[in-house]
Amino acid sequence: MKHKTVLITGGSSGIGKSIGEYLVTKGYSVYGTTRSLNKHNSFVAFPLLEMDVRETDSVQKAIKELLQKEKHLDVLINNAGVGITGPLEETPHEEILGAFDTNFNGPLHLIKAVLPQMRKQEKGLIINITSIAGYMGLPYRGIYSATKGALELLTEALRMEVKDFGVHVANLAPGDFVTNIAAGRYHSPVLDSSPYKKPYGSTLQQINEGVNDGEDPILVAKAVYKIISAKKPKAHYKVGTFTQKFSLVLKALLPDKVFEKMLLKHYKL
Repeated sequence: MKHKTVLITGGSSGIGKSIGEYLVTKGYSVYGTTRSLNKHNSFVAFPLLEMDVRETDSVQKAIKELLQKEKHLDVLINNAGVGITGPLEETPHEEILGAFDTNFNGPLHLIKAVLPQMRKQEKGLIINITSIAGYMGLPYRGIYSATKGALELLTEALRMEVKDFGVHVANLAPGDFVTNIAAGRYHSPVLDSSPYKKPYGSTLQQINEGVNDGEDPILVAKAVYKIISAKKPKAHYKVGTFTQKFSLVLKALLPDKVFEKMLLKHYKL
């Protein structure tokens, strides 16, 4: 176990840090990534590599540095992500593209960077951290849902493409967990002149009030360890409260109109 090397994007805080700290206790050689090493001089949980997942050159440089240190890479955990909220009509398109750059293009850059090494090793595991929100279009979180939903589908396709190389791919969708994602989230301003002012304002307030009510990220870390320990990882895993996971069951079973009414009632729209 101690010879297995794990790379976690966005590993300096939140879910990524929790995953890394937990895997260290299990004997893994863990590396995390951060966009700026200078901001984490006191970070000692595990080594950090400087990487901007949005930039292919930055990704390639960090992977090269890691392989020079460890000579192999066993597990990639695509965890880095950003939040975004707002009415679709009023969300600046550059912010939409930015969210996709981090949440979808970022993991894709990493996947392309590590696959040659994993093919050479004839083994490897890629875990994409998405979100339960990626299974449904949530009001005023549609862009975030779309970025995570796209990564879900990418996972399904990639599994079939790399199965003959000894590389496994899995997706882990967390519900609401206590992280710092809200601090870096882009949210469209609630405009007095906006026709969405009242419903978006109340939804945004509800989202903000629930930021600190999430579950402990250690549950995500334990779910990741379960996936790594599996001989044949499944395509999809979920972690969260019973209600969050059961919502996916309801979405699959209920007529669209009924499920939509449930969401509208939940968000008081």
